[in-house]
Amino acid sequence: MTEETPGFGDSTEKPDVPSGATPDDAAPQAAEPSTEEGPAAPAGDASNASQQTQSAQSAQDVGLIAQLDQVRTALGERTADLQRLQAEYQNYRRRVERDKVTVKEIAAANLLSELLPTLDDVGRAREHGELVGGFKSVAEALETVVAKMGLQQFGKEGEPFDPTIHEALMHSYAPDVTETTCVAILQPGYRIGERTIRPARVAVAEPQPGAQTVKGEAETATSADSADAAEDKETGGGPDEG
Repeated sequence: MTEETPGFGDSTEKPDVPSGATPDDAAPQAAEPSTEEGPAAPAGDASNASQQTQSAQSAQDVGLIAQLDQVRTALGERTADLQRLQAEYQNYRRRVERDKVTVKEIAAANLLSELLPTLDDVGRAREHGELVGGFKSVAEALETVVAKMGLQQFGKEGEPFDPTIHEALMHSYAPDVTETTCVAILQPGYRIGERTIRPARVAVAEPQPGAQTVKGEAETATSADSADAAEDKETGGGPDEG
């Protein structure tokens, strides 16, 4: 058998390592980056880049301004719509309130119209002194209730005749009146607010046509006599002495 001598059969060569050096010293050193700067960019390229940036920024600003204008326009339209809806709602509320008052007055008028004959009986009993005892208490309670419901009585002797609230059942002439006047209230009128439930039924008197003429002539004669007396006074008065 042939003995192999150690070291001779290994064909891999190892680098020489100086004595006293560590194995890390034998590792190749990594290449360090170069600290030298390359050539500077031309000034024209930097100016073009700045102009392009400004152009892009300007375009972006224009787009934002356009969007802002659109938003403002939309906001104005929505505000106008809201104001219109609010005005329509206010008108609707006023109309509903007015209709409620009207319906309430109509309902009260229909109810009180049925009670007017009873109120007329109460009035006639009071005029004849028959409103006494328990009947008086009931009548006063009824009048209090209808007054709370808004019923108002109108019509007085001596007031001018108004065809919108008076109904003339009797007609005559009188020398002591200067216009058509209510001289007697046959039935009082009733109203609720501005709504007339029943006109006052009255007897009216007009001035006598002859009395007006005589009165006018008397006033004219009186004025003439006063003028003559004043003229005589100014001229010395009385006939001339002989």
